[in-house]
Amino acid sequence: MSDRWLYGWALAAVGLGGASLVVPLYAVELGGGPVTLGILAATAAAVGAPGALVVGRLADRTGGRRVYVLGAVAIVAVGLAVVASAGSIPVVVAANAAIWFAFAAATPVLTLLVVVGAPEADWSDRIARLNEWQGVGWALGLLVGFLVIVGGERLVGLDPATALRAVCLVCAASAGVGWFVAARTLPSDPTGDAPAPRRLRRALRGAARFGVRGAGFPFTPGRVDLRGLHPRRFVRRFTPGLALYFAAIVLVFAGFGAFFAPLPAYLAGAGFGSDAVFGLYLGLNVGAAASFGGAATLVERYEVTLVHAGSLAVRGVALPAVVLVGGALAVAIPLFVVIGVTWAVIAVSAATLVTRLSPPIVRGEALGVYSALSTVASGVGSVGGGWLATRGYTQAFAVAGGLIFAGVGVVLVLRLRVAGGGTERTVYSADGSE
Repeated sequence: MSDRWLYGWALAAVGLGGASLVVPLYAVELGGGPVTLGILAATAAAVGAPGALVVGRLADRTGGRRVYVLGAVAIVAVGLAVVASAGSIPVVVAANAAIWFAFAAATPVLTLLVVVGAPEADWSDRIARLNEWQGVGWALGLLVGFLVIVGGERLVGLDPATALRAVCLVCAASAGVGWFVAARTLPSDPTGDAPAPRRLRRALRGAARFGVRGAGFPFTPGRVDLRGLHPRRFVRRFTPGLALYFAAIVLVFAGFGAFFAPLPAYLAGAGFGSDAVFGLYLGLNVGAAASFGGAATLVERYEVTLVHAGSLAVRGVALPAVVLVGGALAVAIPLFVVIGVTWAVIAVSAATLVTRLSPPIVRGEALGVYSALSTVASGVGSVGGGWLATRGYTQAFAVAGGLIFAGVGVVLVLRLRVAGGGTERTVYSADGSE
């Protein structure tokens, strides 16, 4: 099967990458504050999981995939165009929710598409290829936003609001072109059997790739797939160590959400122009993308619990430190790169921890629960961070750092349990029996 349709999805990802930042900045330009940004982030998180579950199930049952992918790309393009023409914050919030619902809905269908017709041994590599194209598109979307704003404001003389609308329109156009490319190149819906859900989950576990979007957009649902969850079996095999780690996940992702949701409003108030904000987020994403290989090496070479706790601690310091930067761009850029690098280490070590703490029979479910918990926690944290930021960004970012360090404490307690010979040291056979 030809992979030319990936070009179309990459163009749509350009629109998504731009939307991840231009929509919050435009909401601020319309008069929205940190509470508005918290609601914007929380709605994106809230619609993601249902979108992935409902559309993924429909694609499994009907065998239709083209229509869902094309529909998702169309919603992204139209949603960005609506934002560009919107003059009220509620319209922006609704359009943003539609964009991220579409993205989440497309994710499981794209995974099905990328493995169709390929030997099972190749599934991990093909899923990784999908994530790479998507990550490149996401980063290019941020770069496009930076270039359009620089050109619009400094060369053409556009006011900030008009420049942000121009970014929305360019990103919408990219998604629109992606729709036409995808319509011409997407494979026909298969007439044979689709990959079985259990086998597909095994391929997802083997791929173990993380998109750069999570570096500064923690409420993006990436792998929320609970369709194969068997609650009784999962609870029966739910180890105390896994429960401890899930508690840490709730804390740290709530901290991530509390920081990133009001961050665009803080940067704008600190004197950073929209071009500088796009540049900072681009540096953050590039730092993450360039560090996944090194993160994997760290996890292989050193104790994963310490690597995970250390990367969380660095991020727990770096996020509140943004307040100390003020409007100094030269200091902010390396700080944002560090924040991106920590995401790569956190993402890789988190997947490794969940895998090692889970009995093989429920490993797929455990990864799905991890994704769901991180999405929900970041959404709740976004609302809380937006509310706290109305009292002061220092307070909001300090609470975000405190939540992350609370999570670090839980991870270190987990390490002591493992070192002390807790239940997590139990060796499970392939069928989950001891």
